Amino acid sequence: MAERTTTARQTQWLRGVLDLAVLALLAEGGEGYGYTLLQRLAEAGLPDMKAGTLYPLLNRLAADGLLQAEWRAGEGGPGRKFFSLTDQGRAALAEMGPKWVEFARNSIAVVERGVQA
Repeated sequence: MAERTTTARQTQWLRGVLDLAVLALLAEGGEGYGYTLLQRLAEAGLPDMKAGTLYPLLNRLAADGLLQAEWRAGEGGPGRKFFSLTDQGRAALAEMGPKWVEFARNSIAVVERGVQA
């Protein structure tokens, strides 16, 4: 499979889980701003995320009531918009997280069977 096709497929996979991954990182860490979330996604094995993808997602999750956003003055630099989970965001993660994990496990099992065939 060509590298370009592989990258496109991996981008599709990421789109399917990015909302939940961001909610999970914020549940785990309490709060964060865009750059730190990009770093944490990369550390979690979801590299090459672009700010142009993440920031609209964060704003959409905030508009949907799943995140709370707060601007804070920067220390020696520009201000930052910090995000944290709302109660609705925690409820969405609690509901959809286990469903995604089950889906991912089932998908892995199917792919592993195919790879081993």
